Amino acid sequence: MSKNAKRESEEDWNDSEDEDMEEQNWDDFVADDDDEDDFDSEMLCLFCVSTFKSNDEFFQHCKSAHKFDFRKLKNGFELDFYGCFKLFNYVRSQVAKNSCWACGCTFGSKEDLHGHLHDVVNFEECEQPWDDDKYLKPFLQEDPLLHSFFEDDESEKDYNVIADDDQLVRIWNTEKLKIDDESDLETMAPACTSSLKDGSKQIVYDASATHSTLEVLSDKLTVSSCNLSNGGPSFGNPNKKPLQNFPAKISDNEILNVNRSYFGSYSSFGIHREMISDKVRTDAYHSALTDNPSLLRGAVVMDVGCGTGILSLFAAKAGASRVFAVEASDKMAEVASQIAKENGLLWCESKKERSDDCTGVIKVVHSMIEDVSSEEVKPQSVDVLVSEWMGYCLLYESMLSSVLTARDKWLKPGGAILPDTATMFVAGFAKGATSIPFWEDVYGFSMSCVGKELVEDASKHPIVDVVDSQDIVTSTAVLQTFDLVTMRSEEMNFTRTVELEPKFDISKSIPGSESRTMWCYGVVLWFENGFTSRFCHENPVILSTSPYTPSTHWSQTIFTFKEPIALSSGKSKANISAAVGTEASPAMKLSLRISIARAQEHRSIDIAVEATAIGFEGRKHSLPVQIFNLC
Repeated sequence: MSKNAKRESEEDWNDSEDEDMEEQNWDDFVADDDDEDDFDSEMLCLFCVSTFKSNDEFFQHCKSAHKFDFRKLKNGFELDFYGCFKLFNYVRSQVAKNSCWACGCTFGSKEDLHGHLHDVVNFEECEQPWDDDKYLKPFLQEDPLLHSFFEDDESEKDYNVIADDDQLVRIWNTEKLKIDDESDLETMAPACTSSLKDGSKQIVYDASATHSTLEVLSDKLTVSSCNLSNGGPSFGNPNKKPLQNFPAKISDNEILNVNRSYFGSYSSFGIHREMISDKVRTDAYHSALTDNPSLLRGAVVMDVGCGTGILSLFAAKAGASRVFAVEASDKMAEVASQIAKENGLLWCESKKERSDDCTGVIKVVHSMIEDVSSEEVKPQSVDVLVSEWMGYCLLYESMLSSVLTARDKWLKPGGAILPDTATMFVAGFAKGATSIPFWEDVYGFSMSCVGKELVEDASKHPIVDVVDSQDIVTSTAVLQTFDLVTMRSEEMNFTRTVELEPKFDISKSIPGSESRTMWCYGVVLWFENGFTSRFCHENPVILSTSPYTPSTHWSQTIFTFKEPIALSSGKSKANISAAVGTEASPAMKLSLRISIARAQEHRSIDIAVEATAIGFEGRKHSLPVQIFNLC
């Protein structure tokens, strides 16, 4: 499906529906607050059923009653925040099995275990079986201890929280990252549907404190590490108090409302016209479905998020024996049925409904894919799974997880997925991709102050717009590759480090010149999908949203640096007292550390960008991390 962030159909909701939703949400909101108060007030002992309202009482009880001295263990094992986090979950898991956390002995009852519990005698010789990323997942859901133990520890001393590349940092699918200072809160953006001041396509973001996963409250943040390898970002801050991770409490009702708004937004025919009119997009799917007869002829096909049913129509035209067109939008499920019927391709299961114009192969299933029943579609009965699930920056809207759900439940072993690969790319862009050139000369007048303000705004929010390939000033790097046949949903959260080198037009180089300097104003992300020869034997297809190919309705996603970085084509006489990446000391290449994770607001994503300029003499200069929310 595609993705118009303006959400045209929101205007189609009538007032009575909004009032009903608001009334229902308010009741749920009050209930959630009550639950949260209870949740925060009671901490269950690691070893027994005793509960406590303060950290001091909790740890004193564990020490005196169960010989678990947390402070002694933390200092003895030199545990950081994550080590403590894992230790608590490990202890709970062992106690649940009536096993001693310290030595592993197992007992027949809790009473026997409590009589055996003992302190650690020798820290140097004792192994740390809890040092496993699986213990970053809470053993108890919404365990208050995991949200408060660091508060007790802060009273003793500050310590760093540095995440290694292999650490699992985002423990749940969503979380908040809170940093001490509130100095930068005012820079957060007001709404996710705001437009750029200069009339550019639009900014797509949501940075309100309640909806953004990452509450960036300090403009002095120093990033030691940012890791999403199994889930989400966490930023080391060696000079300040430890960063605090809180699990998001997203109610089922909130997710339901987001889904309702999301699927309702696709009731607008304008969105579907935009998608179908995207010739690059629609031609790619048409070619993959109709030019690979060995794959489609006689196949059972499932179209996830069918919209108007255009892909289902292609599949039926290609000779599929049955097409399950799954659509969650009330309006579009009805429209898809009407279109299939109008073209003689609708299949009616009931004999009473069956008629001369209802004998086709397309069955429209009005449901979210997660809710489709085994009565409607037999599990592992689908030969070909097709979906246009991609959003801005590939992962916006998080529909990929629905495709993976369909794959695991409905696709036959060895069945085909179209497309079967997705690749994300990144490159640096020049001033021409910003608003600056326009405002530098307006009918002979300089309005550069406007351009500078717009660039400053753009450094806080991602922009979805078309970038001219001539404005790409670095090499292109592969950021992430997904194999939809084998990937897991957790892989949508990731961190990657890539290097970009300056790209100069050799034809414009001055003979004999040693070097040239250019400015990189930020990075742009795009993606391509492959309908590869793994399944499309006759005609493999590539769907690309690259700046080097014809534009699509996805455009590209732009992330602007707070300050541009100077890059040099060759070794120049650098001022070693100047920071690398400045005009006095241009960089030879740019190192990027980019993290992408599902945000707290359902179907949104967070992107963290950390850029490091690398000089010819090996010196480096790291820019402050920038965190963007795409909603």
